[in-house]
Amino acid sequence: MNTLVYTAAIDDRYGIGKVSSRIGISQEALLFQSDTNLFNEIELAHQTETLHCILIDEAQFLTKAQVYQLTDVVDKLKIPVLCYGLRTDFQAELFEGSQYLLAWADELQELKTICDCGRKAHFVIRMNEKGEAVADGDQIQIGGNDKYLSVCRYHYKQKLNKL
Repeated sequence: MNTLVYTAAIDDRYGIGKVSSRIGISQEALLFQSDTNLFNEIELAHQTETLHCILIDEAQFLTKAQVYQLTDVVDKLKIPVLCYGLRTDFQAELFEGSQYLLAWADELQELKTICDCGRKAHFVIRMNEKGEAVADGDQIQIGGNDKYLSVCRYHYKQKLNKL
């Protein structure tokens, strides 16, 4: 099965052009930036060799236009597209890519994360160097488990003093 893998150019936590799982499995990936025309790139690659699947990691960093381009990959090229990414940022706001994936995807499958209390973790808290929850700042700040903590809504509110 011939799969084309993409990841966001701004995410270099595991190396540039690399997708890596939490258990250490990694794969080389093509990079997308905000101005990358994914449909054109995928169509060109598909003309060279038959593609069976497209995998997009860090899909929250897609633009609205890129999500639409991916719907064209599915509808015009008949290639399935699987996107993985966060739904919301540390301020509980949707990322642009996530917003349009939620609106236009044929199917949604949530990968569940568990809060320390055992509840489903829907929220992400950004932590500063002292381990304190941060409520303000730029939406995009690349970091791994050392900067972000997955929590349930109750603990999200508690850690940000919103209870």
